[in-house]
Amino acid sequence: MTHWHRHPAVRTGDQLTIGERAADATRRNIGSWRFVGLLILIMMIWMATGGFGADAFPFILLNLALSTLAGLQASIIMIAQNRADQISSEVALHTLDNTTKLEQLLTTNTALTQQVHDLTTQVHQLVAGRTA
Repeated sequence: MTHWHRHPAVRTGDQLTIGERAADATRRNIGSWRFVGLLILIMMIWMATGGFGADAFPFILLNLALSTLAGLQASIIMIAQNRADQISSEVALHTLDNTTKLEQLLTTNTALTQQVHDLTTQVHQLVAGRTA
Protein backbone atom coordinates (compact mmCIF):
# COMPACT_ATOMS: atom_id res chain seq x y z
CA MET A 1 0.00 0.00 0.00
CA THR A 2 1.45 3.34 -0.99
CA HIS A 3 1.14 6.46 1.11
CA TRP A 4 1.88 9.05 -1.57
CA HIS A 5 -1.59 10.54 -1.09
CA ARG A 6 -0.55 11.69 2.41
CA HIS A 7 2.29 13.84 1.08
CA PRO A 8 1.30 17.53 1.06
CA ALA A 9 2.91 18.16 -2.33
CA VAL A 10 0.89 15.45 -4.11
CA ARG A 11 -2.49 16.30 -5.62
CA THR A 12 -5.24 13.72 -5.03
CA GLY A 13 -8.98 13.18 -5.41
CA ASP A 14 -10.86 16.07 -7.00
CA GLN A 15 -7.59 17.90 -7.72
CA LEU A 16 -6.74 15.34 -10.41
CA THR A 17 -7.88 15.55 -14.01
CA ILE A 18 -9.90 12.72 -15.55
CA GLY A 19 -6.81 11.59 -17.46
CA GLU A 20 -4.71 11.46 -14.29
CA ARG A 21 -7.39 9.43 -12.51
CA ALA A 22 -7.57 7.05 -15.48
CA ALA A 23 -3.77 6.66 -15.49
CA ASP A 24 -3.76 5.88 -11.76
CA ALA A 25 -6.55 3.31 -12.19
CA THR A 26 -4.75 1.70 -15.13
CA ARG A 27 -1.49 1.48 -13.22
CA ARG A 28 -3.27 0.10 -10.16
CA ASN A 29 -5.22 -2.59 -12.08
CA ILE A 30 -3.02 -3.64 -15.00
CA GLY A 31 0.11 -3.43 -12.90
CA SER A 32 -0.95 -6.22 -10.54
CA TRP A 33 -0.26 -9.92 -10.16
CA ARG A 34 -4.02 -10.51 -10.29
CA PHE A 35 -4.08 -9.12 -13.84
CA VAL A 36 -1.08 -11.24 -14.84
CA GLY A 37 -2.78 -14.40 -13.57
CA LEU A 38 -6.05 -13.49 -15.27
CA LEU A 39 -4.28 -12.77 -18.57
CA ILE A 40 -2.45 -16.12 -18.43
CA LEU A 41 -5.70 -17.95 -17.72
CA ILE A 42 -7.60 -16.21 -20.54
CA MET A 43 -4.79 -16.80 -23.04
CA MET A 44 -4.46 -20.47 -22.05
CA ILE A 45 -8.20 -20.94 -22.60
CA TRP A 46 -8.01 -19.06 -25.92
CA MET A 47 -5.05 -21.14 -27.10
CA ALA A 48 -6.60 -24.42 -25.95
CA THR A 49 -9.97 -23.80 -27.57
CA GLY A 50 -9.15 -21.92 -30.74
CA GLY A 51 -5.43 -22.14 -31.24
CA PHE A 52 -4.99 -25.64 -32.60
CA GLY A 53 -8.37 -26.20 -34.26
CA ALA A 54 -8.95 -22.91 -36.04
CA ASP A 55 -5.45 -21.88 -37.10
CA ALA A 56 -4.73 -22.85 -40.68
CA PHE A 57 -1.21 -21.48 -40.54
CA PRO A 58 0.98 -22.91 -37.72
CA PHE A 59 2.63 -19.61 -36.79
CA ILE A 60 -0.59 -17.85 -35.77
CA LEU A 61 -0.50 -19.61 -32.40
CA LEU A 62 3.16 -18.69 -31.97
CA ASN A 63 2.26 -15.06 -32.74
CA LEU A 64 -0.48 -15.24 -30.10
CA ALA A 65 1.92 -16.72 -27.54
CA LEU A 66 4.54 -14.02 -28.20
CA SER A 67 1.90 -11.29 -27.98
CA THR A 68 0.81 -12.75 -24.65
CA LEU A 69 4.42 -12.65 -23.48
CA ALA A 70 4.65 -8.97 -24.45
CA GLY A 71 1.48 -8.23 -22.49
CA LEU A 72 2.86 -10.05 -19.47
CA GLN A 73 6.15 -8.19 -19.69
CA ALA A 74 4.32 -4.85 -19.71
CA SER A 75 2.27 -5.86 -16.68
CA ILE A 76 5.30 -7.09 -14.76
CA ILE A 77 7.15 -3.85 -15.54
CA MET A 78 4.16 -1.93 -14.16
CA ILE A 79 4.25 -4.10 -11.03
CA ALA A 80 7.90 -3.18 -10.57
CA GLN A 81 7.04 0.50 -11.08
CA ASN A 82 4.30 0.22 -8.46
CA ARG A 83 6.90 -1.11 -6.01
CA ALA A 84 9.27 1.71 -6.90
CA ASP A 85 6.43 4.19 -6.30
CA GLN A 86 5.76 2.59 -2.93
CA ILE A 87 9.41 2.91 -1.93
CA SER A 88 9.53 6.52 -3.15
CA SER A 89 6.40 7.39 -1.20
CA GLU A 90 7.83 5.86 1.98
CA VAL A 91 11.07 7.80 1.52
CA ALA A 92 9.14 11.02 0.86
CA LEU A 93 7.03 10.54 4.00
CA HIS A 94 10.14 9.78 6.04
CA THR A 95 11.76 12.95 4.70
CA LEU A 96 8.61 14.93 5.49
CA ASP A 97 8.55 13.56 9.06
CA ASN A 98 12.22 14.42 9.52
CA THR A 99 11.68 17.91 8.14
CA THR A 100 8.76 18.47 10.51
CA LYS A 101 10.85 17.30 13.47
CA LEU A 102 13.73 19.54 12.40
CA GLU A 103 11.40 22.54 12.14
CA GLN A 104 10.14 21.84 15.66
CA LEU A 105 13.69 21.54 16.98
CA LEU A 106 14.67 24.76 15.22
CA THR A 107 11.73 26.59 16.79
CA THR A 108 12.67 25.24 20.22
CA ASN A 109 16.33 26.15 19.65
CA THR A 110 15.38 29.69 18.61
CA ALA A 111 13.28 30.12 21.76
CA LEU A 112 16.12 28.81 23.94
CA THR A 113 18.62 31.09 22.21
CA GLN A 114 16.33 34.05 22.88
CA GLN A 115 16.08 33.05 26.56
CA VAL A 116 19.88 32.79 26.80
CA HIS A 117 20.19 36.23 25.20
CA ASP A 118 17.65 37.71 27.65
CA LEU A 119 19.41 36.12 30.63
CA THR A 120 22.81 37.29 29.39
CA THR A 121 21.44 40.82 29.06
CA GLN A 122 20.07 40.67 32.62
CA VAL A 123 23.37 39.34 33.99
CA HIS A 124 25.26 42.06 32.13
CA GLN A 125 22.96 44.76 33.54
CA LEU A 126 23.38 43.36 37.07
CA VAL A 127 27.18 43.14 36.78
CA ALA A 128 27.50 46.52 35.07
CA GLY A 129 25.15 48.13 37.64
CA ARG A 130 27.32 46.95 40.58
CA THR A 131 30.61 48.10 39.13
CA ALA A 132 29.41 51.56 38.14
